[in-house]
Amino acid sequence: MLRFIYFLLLTSFVYANDTQGPSSTHSFAQFLSNIRSQATTLGVSQATLNGAFNDLMSNPKVLEYDRNQAEFTLNFWRYLNSRVSQNRIDKGMAKLQQHQQLLQENYKKYGVSSQTIVAFWGLETNYGKNVGKMNLIRSLATLSFDKRRREFFTHELLTLLTLIDEGKLPLNAQGSWAGAMGNMQFMPTNVAAYAVDANTDGKIDLWHTQADIFASAAHFLKKIGWHQGERWGREVGISKTFNYRLASLSTKKTVNEWQALGVRTTDNTNLPNSNMQASLILPMGYNGPAFLVYRNFHAILRWNRSILYALSVGHLSDRLIGASQLFAKSITEPSLSRNDIKQIQTALNQLGFDTGEPDGMSGPKTRHAARAYQTANSLPIDGYVGYQLLQQLQ
Repeated sequence: MLRFIYFLLLTSFVYANDTQGPSSTHSFAQFLSNIRSQATTLGVSQATLNGAFNDLMSNPKVLEYDRNQAEFTLNFWRYLNSRVSQNRIDKGMAKLQQHQQLLQENYKKYGVSSQTIVAFWGLETNYGKNVGKMNLIRSLATLSFDKRRREFFTHELLTLLTLIDEGKLPLNAQGSWAGAMGNMQFMPTNVAAYAVDANTDGKIDLWHTQADIFASAAHFLKKIGWHQGERWGREVGISKTFNYRLASLSTKKTVNEWQALGVRTTDNTNLPNSNMQASLILPMGYNGPAFLVYRNFHAILRWNRSILYALSVGHLSDRLIGASQLFAKSITEPSLSRNDIKQIQTALNQLGFDTGEPDGMSGPKTRHAARAYQTANSLPIDGYVGYQLLQQLQ
């Protein structure tokens, strides 16, 4: 644990002001030399570092994947329909039945429902089918050398090297292009902090041992804010006159307050009488579905910061225990490419609505700028960065 805390401080110091990227004068070999120095300071052996960095080259394919993540390029319906398919629901129900006893034991210890664990499993690797076959050291070294999220991935790389040196992971460990591993796609820091040897065999196996896989996921969720017995959220109905400005994760009101503002269940009945804090989100703008989300939704977001991912996990978990499909009807709308989003950001900047440096990724600053543009032009103020906004700006 002391080593873990120390390299947290070290990587924050070394890379806090470093903005060099792959196109800089610093070569990949020089970068690896820097990483070797840091890892040595953390106590990683030269034998491990020699094995890790011998003939290591960056992987351009990793950067291509990083720039084209589905969370950045798919709209809500395309994302949800591809991930919460009938096949995935059927397989998930079978997994719930198959591992019922183990999942129930897990629930008693950690307080995370069986359907939630299985939903994460389904979204992450399609129940263990797609755990990744890319060399983790090479992937993380490539992402660490890139400037987009250098501090984050350097931290992960140093953690991975430490875990390998301690014998907790093999030198040739494989996973996703982003450095995630096992059935639940844990990043190295999550392995170090939350992975559990649930069957007490002296090893943590996130690839083949179901007890370790489920317990590690539940332990992680509990530590990042999961509350036992509470739902993640629900689909709701809103009126045409609803104040769309209120649709934001940063706006929190009690369920009773949302009720007073006109939010109802999808069959137009009253919401439960509750003072639980909630936010209302419109993942596809005012023309799409509306969701009232609670604090367990924020826990899902701490696992993966994508709103589309979090909604998919929540909806899949509901479907696994018999809930019906969403009330809102799927609508066809072209997904935006990163170049499309860059066009939106550039146009908003030119009109005086600051999105920051155009990067093709719709984050909070871009959504805030979209709301400002919509306000100035008497449009529905939902902050949705989609095809309609692109057309309006064009």
